[in-house]
Amino acid sequence: MASSNSFKLRCSIPGHEMDVRGLATAIFPEGAFVSVSRDRTGRVWVPNSSSPDTGFSEMHCMSGHSNFVSCVCVIAPSETYPRGLFATGGNDNNICVFTLDQPQPLYTLEGHKNTVCTLSSGKFGTLLSGSWDTTAKVWLNEKCMMTLQGHTAAVWAVTILPEQGLMLSGSADKTIKLWKAGRCERTFTGHEDCVRGLAVISNTEFLSCSNDTSIRRWQVTGECIQVYYSHTNYIYSLAVFPDSQDFISTGEDRSLRIWRQGECCQTIRFPAQSVWCCCVLPNGDIAVGASDGIIRIFTESEDRMASAEDLQAFEDELSKATIDPKTGDLGDIKLEDLPGREHLNEPGNRDGQTRLIKDGQKVEAYQWSVSDGRWVKIGDVVGGSNQQTSKSVMYEGKEYDYVFTIDVNEEGPSMKLPYNVTDDPWLVAHNFLQRNDLSPMFLDQVANFIIENTKGHVVGPAQIGGGDPFTGGSRYVPGSSNDGSGFSADPFTGAGRYIPGSSSNASAPSGVADPFTGKGAYSSAAQRQTSTNIYFPKTDGVTFEQANAPQIIAKLKELNEGAPREHKLSDDTMGSLEQLLLVVCGANSPETPPTIQQISLLWKVSHWPEDIVFPVLDILRLAVRHPQVNESLCGEAEGVQLCNHLLSLMRPDGRPANQLLALRTLCNSFSGRHGRALLVSQREAVLSRAADLAAVFNKNIHIALATLVLNYAGCFHIQPDLDAKAQCLSVASRALETVQDKEAIFRLLVALGTTVASDQTAQDLARSLGVGSQISKYSTVSEPSKLGECCQLVLKELQ
Repeated sequence: MASSNSFKLRCSIPGHEMDVRGLATAIFPEGAFVSVSRDRTGRVWVPNSSSPDTGFSEMHCMSGHSNFVSCVCVIAPSETYPRGLFATGGNDNNICVFTLDQPQPLYTLEGHKNTVCTLSSGKFGTLLSGSWDTTAKVWLNEKCMMTLQGHTAAVWAVTILPEQGLMLSGSADKTIKLWKAGRCERTFTGHEDCVRGLAVISNTEFLSCSNDTSIRRWQVTGECIQVYYSHTNYIYSLAVFPDSQDFISTGEDRSLRIWRQGECCQTIRFPAQSVWCCCVLPNGDIAVGASDGIIRIFTESEDRMASAEDLQAFEDELSKATIDPKTGDLGDIKLEDLPGREHLNEPGNRDGQTRLIKDGQKVEAYQWSVSDGRWVKIGDVVGGSNQQTSKSVMYEGKEYDYVFTIDVNEEGPSMKLPYNVTDDPWLVAHNFLQRNDLSPMFLDQVANFIIENTKGHVVGPAQIGGGDPFTGGSRYVPGSSNDGSGFSADPFTGAGRYIPGSSSNASAPSGVADPFTGKGAYSSAAQRQTSTNIYFPKTDGVTFEQANAPQIIAKLKELNEGAPREHKLSDDTMGSLEQLLLVVCGANSPETPPTIQQISLLWKVSHWPEDIVFPVLDILRLAVRHPQVNESLCGEAEGVQLCNHLLSLMRPDGRPANQLLALRTLCNSFSGRHGRALLVSQREAVLSRAADLAAVFNKNIHIALATLVLNYAGCFHIQPDLDAKAQCLSVASRALETVQDKEAIFRLLVALGTTVASDQTAQDLARSLGVGSQISKYSTVSEPSKLGECCQLVLKELQ
């Protein structure tokens, strides 16, 4: 069979709907492999029956996890299961074990207290698992035989060595541990960041990879005998070629790298940022899974390579990718220093070498292919320093794009204001005023001066006129009406109609001046850790205030007209609900409090059929902010009933509108003393149920979930409770695996910051969960600027 000595694409398998997080070679059928994904499924792939040298077909789909599936391994055949078993670990803390005969698990292993992120199988059906809960567990015959405790952070990688009884675990605490009979025999140190993957070479040697961009080769006696460098970002996975010491690796630098005789001999780039996993098939082909949900197979065999058209299509897809230089993969980029296209006429020095060239005002990235003898485009570079047009100015030993002279008054001295176009003008203005002890009244004036005098060179929109980081006071909310009512137009008629939860805006109680806008506050000066940390700890509850009482009542009347006779509300009941809504929205005189009868009626009607109850829940959401309603519904006697009712509406198979409004009601309950006490007492049940809603793909639900975690974090910052903080960290970390909306991510970051602020134990716990690595990708986000700034502050707490 002809071999090209260089791997090329064999086929692409778009079989998953989300990131492919794990791959493993199957024992049966021949040539098959199994994949798992964030879409909660595992899939078995077999070579096409008609043309086995080309593609693969899905043979079996497995489902059983209630959250993302993170890892997979194959359990060797036994007398009972001659075709072997598949084990999968997930973010639901469980391990599911499957046969090829049915889509549901044969059995489920429960015991870990957090995400199961790595699995390995050994002789006699032994299964080894590693988890974010900092432990590894050994399973046999559906039972946990022992728990391996010793790591101080999440266990990201495990493997079982060929010699019976020897096991390895790699952790976010930067160490690898060798275990025998449940006891730690040796600890390997050398990596400078989280250990993410392990692979066995022989009875006496193994490989490890890390977030520190290195691969290390170890002897089980403890010596590190070689360190391999080539990756430019986190390395996630390793796999060793059969009967060989050569291996492959994948990582966050969009690449698969092939290593032969200790050297990286080939680099294959992907049109996806995160290349999560890889495995070597029995015929020597390579399977790779990435964040775009596609599995790609690469081969050395010319007989199995894709057609010229498919190879060109893959290259074209790669060339259209965009590369953010903030990842650090390409080094510092200055447009004026880059060569033109003629530089591509010069051959590269090694396979995978990258070269940047300028084409007008664009920057393109190319990679040298030894096998093709040419430069292959791997993407366009966007958002780098090449976008800047101003020249650097030195000020106090640092380079800035601008250094302005500010004259605040005629009698005082001039003041210098340094500024880079990547900065947020509002934050720079705020820091300038604080540094020079000037009134926040000047904030708008200074920020607008920066914007006007940088000729529009602002990265990301400025929050002109006031953008509270929590309320989004002046930010665009898709679908919301211009009058700020927070209700979007009817998606069918275009008319302004009541849609529950259409606004994601929330408001916080007012206090001192907002350091960004000089307007309504969300964080008092006494709460700030430093002069620039305006984000956390945040201890006053964030609530959802937006309302349009006439539209809520109109929708309630409309649904009441079509309600079954036994559920139809009388005119008196409708009048009482309308009166209550006006009272809690402040439309009536403050001397007219809600009556006990109105509150009792609201509680009764909140049990309307679930398909029509949502406007009543919206009234409940607004009502619990009122002190009297808060005391009546959240008090000792009734509070647990309210909590249970809201949790029943939040079940994963519930209606999204009800889930959203139940979450918002819980958030608003924090505004009263009785509501806070109730939610603290019911914390475990509430956060457990709320965490399940991270898997619902609805950005408003995600924002409400993040706000609930944030409000809990604020409570436990004031009244420390390690178990409670651990749950806040766990729920926030799990939510960040799913949530894409930037406002929700921001609130989760503030929740993390509030949880760990000034608490060493909580910080250690966050490190053990790998929170720093998980959130680091947000530290360079510039739009909105508050996201990157808050992330940097959280990372600073975790240093």
